[in-house]
Amino acid sequence: MAKTYHWLGIGIWLVIATMIYNIIEAAIALWSGMKAGSNALVGFGLDSVIECIASGALLWRLRFEARHVDDGSPLRAEHFVQRVVGATFILLALYITGQAGWTLWKQNAPEVSPVGIMLAIASLVIMPTVSLGKFRAAREIGSAALSAEAKETLACSYLSFTLLVGLVVNAVLGWWWADPVAALLMVPWLVKEGKEGILQGNIGSRP
Repeated sequence: MAKTYHWLGIGIWLVIATMIYNIIEAAIALWSGMKAGSNALVGFGLDSVIECIASGALLWRLRFEARHVDDGSPLRAEHFVQRVVGATFILLALYITGQAGWTLWKQNAPEVSPVGIMLAIASLVIMPTVSLGKFRAAREIGSAALSAEAKETLACSYLSFTLLVGLVVNAVLGWWWADPVAALLMVPWLVKEGKEGILQGNIGSRP
């Protein structure tokens, strides 16, 4: 029990740290993305906003664990969090598809964004480490919701990589289409995780 409570505390602090980082990340990505006209950066920023929502819902779920509530509330909360995370993935995928498609159609070339490149590099270093910690904590306390949120944090690493490639190619080679294509490369992962989250949440909530 002491070990479980220890990892519960670690999980909570990792979620709080993720929220703080994502607030900063979202502000920088959205500002620099709108300034440069970058679909990939804006999509990355919106993903950070979604991660904040998912982290907030997860903190609500984990507080039951911390209080040792045993009335079924933690399980219901966990299923709710899974559906929230899944739905936000799908919404982001739809947004990115629409915006990137429009950019390709109109051939609107984004500007070079050094700030976006630095942000992508920072997230590519930080997010994998945080997600590994969450996976470990989720395994120790047996939380599918924390594991799902850890996947979303890991997705940020993948998105950071595609974002970095798109921004660097646009900056070095001047291939404007690399930015919206990088954004579209995020979509399959988002749809897959979104469907899984909604499905797991719905199945788990059945009597």
